[in-house]
Amino acid sequence: MSYRIAYAEVPWFYVSVARQDNPALRGQAVIIGGDPDKRGKVQSASHEALSCGVTVGMAVADAHGLCPEAVLLRTDVARYREVSALLKSTLRTCTLGIEVDGNAGAYLELEPGSLRDEASANATARGLADRVREELGLPLRVGIAPVKFLSKLAALESGPEGVCCIAEADVADFLAALPPERLPGVGAKTREALAEMKIATIGELLARGDAEVESRLGTHGRRILAHARGEDGSQVRSVAHPMSLSHDFTFEEPVLERAAVESCLARLCKTAEGGLQQQQLCARRVAIKLRYAEGTTATRTRTFKNPLFNASEIHFAALRLLDRTEAGKTPLRLIGIALAGLGPKPEPDAQLELFER
Repeated sequence: MSYRIAYAEVPWFYVSVARQDNPALRGQAVIIGGDPDKRGKVQSASHEALSCGVTVGMAVADAHGLCPEAVLLRTDVARYREVSALLKSTLRTCTLGIEVDGNAGAYLELEPGSLRDEASANATARGLADRVREELGLPLRVGIAPVKFLSKLAALESGPEGVCCIAEADVADFLAALPPERLPGVGAKTREALAEMKIATIGELLARGDAEVESRLGTHGRRILAHARGEDGSQVRSVAHPMSLSHDFTFEEPVLERAAVESCLARLCKTAEGGLQQQQLCARRVAIKLRYAEGTTATRTRTFKNPLFNASEIHFAALRLLDRTEAGKTPLRLIGIALAGLGPKPEPDAQLELFER
């Protein structure tokens, strides 16, 4: 039970993706967010920008004022989703199952009894980081611990090494010096109450005793005390593979020409094929999404008896769905494709269903 759950996360995910796509950004201050002329907000920032006082959620224009040397980049949601899918696919090959935690992270279920000492736990964590760095060119920080919330906390406390493994015997010492707000469920109101009690560390929280904490915080205090002792009964809600894959593209200017729409759709289908191949999956449902220039949205979906896994098959299906829209008649701002009904890829002799026109 000492090492049972891992948490793996790409730190500063948006910035890390941008630097992988453009190595010239490494070592530079980077701010990613919306249009500063439209009061866009900061979505992510590099360590260099954060150290200048930039915070996530502040106006990009204000952030640039604090860090004028920073490179400003617009948020690229489609790219982040693409890289996130690749990240989760890579992590799935290294563990029994994962529970996705946003774009950048995941809880990993480790094989029972596989990590018996600190050396094997550290080797596993570093192996995960090396795998992601080699395959995706991204940094990864990893925490391994006896329970779920501790694994994420370990990753966040991993420091420059990017690896932190907590044995069951070390849980109390690990938690004692941390501030209570690092525990799940400690929000602004609870922090205020603990500050009034002059409690600054988890060790001081436990020293007060259950009765005093519960009298001030009620049943919520009981849950916080359990976490302060390193207790967490939640399990990794792992799935064998993602339930869907989706990709979309936003045109800089509205597009009317059907040929241009079909060309973009073909590229999206090729990207979707890559996601399926990497995880050895196929799809039984195809959907397209269109957003017209005037702001309305249309979706078209079809389910197939036999699975699809090649870009040509997916594209053929998507074109038939496109025929049922106003594409080529009404300007488009966005087009997307989604694959669902995912499952393991069948034997090579499985045949594609005949499409109805």
